[in-house]
Amino acid sequence: MGDYRRSWEDEISRAADEAYEKEMDDINRQLKQEILIAQIGDVNTGKSSTMNRIVGEEVAGVGAEPGETTEIKPHKYKEHIYFMDTPGLNDVNTANSEITLKYYKQADIVLFFLNAAGTVFSEAEKKSFEKIQDVNSNILIVLNKIDAADEIDRLVARIKKETGGHYEVAPVSSRTGENIDRLRSSILEMLKKKSKDILFAKSIKEKSATANGWIIGASISAGAVGASPIPGSDIIPITGIQVSLLTRLAVLYNRPISKETAKELVIATIFGNIGKSIFRQIVKVFPGAGSVAGATVAGATTLALGYAVKYAYEHNIEINTANITKLYKRYREKAETETESESESKSESK
Repeated sequence: MGDYRRSWEDEISRAADEAYEKEMDDINRQLKQEILIAQIGDVNTGKSSTMNRIVGEEVAGVGAEPGETTEIKPHKYKEHIYFMDTPGLNDVNTANSEITLKYYKQADIVLFFLNAAGTVFSEAEKKSFEKIQDVNSNILIVLNKIDAADEIDRLVARIKKETGGHYEVAPVSSRTGENIDRLRSSILEMLKKKSKDILFAKSIKEKSATANGWIIGASISAGAVGASPIPGSDIIPITGIQVSLLTRLAVLYNRPISKETAKELVIATIFGNIGKSIFRQIVKVFPGAGSVAGATVAGATTLALGYAVKYAYEHNIEINTANITKLYKRYREKAETETESESESKSESK
């Protein structure tokens, strides 16, 4: 047992080192880039209030008034992140229309705002949409004020039909906060394709929902790997998934984590928990092989580790093996229940 454990600890240690270096290289590249998020929509579509909800604080420079927009230029939100706002291309001074379209072309994301309680997708809005669509297809349509409107599903279906079904339509309420987390996730998903999601997530004040999304995503990935029928084939990739999650959470909360700490936490998680419950049984069945973590165990372990670290960051608890192990135990049972329920749901759907 001791030899097997030492052997796998060495393998995990090497895998953790590689995963940490790879993830930090990617993160450092991201943090040097710039993000431009362009917003277009009439003043009554609630751009300012929606952006405030998304980032978790007041955003200056959003909410241009019709008729007074003579010059369009990006407004700096945080280092490397810029927002640009227009009330509608028809309200932009003709002399600046070319410059405005140039910015829209460069934008990483265009948030196209519509008012669910108004005249949804008016002729003026259609013309603005078509102009932007010609220069940039990275459009996310935000249907705001759903709390003041009826038949939202019908509105969403109509918007999708009129825009060719090529774009996501996000129905939200900036007043109540309904679906704001989903909108934020959609923005991060679009930025992820450009390898810029970590930069945006790190810069905004609202972090909890993003952290939860990353933790659940890592848990699902670990569960998929853990379902592998090949003995020992899961340990190395699960190590990579967990180390990647730990480094992302550290950057998200602006609390750097060292390679050694990340490695210690993963090893403690695997051998302190999976080892106790599964390792001995597996060695009996597959002498000489490593530990096979089933989908439920792999997913639950990753979920619990993620929530434990998140809790520590949000409550200013030092990240070390002793503290995280205590917090981990608190989340482990709950995590196993969640992943078991998810596995059962998937089985039933098949």
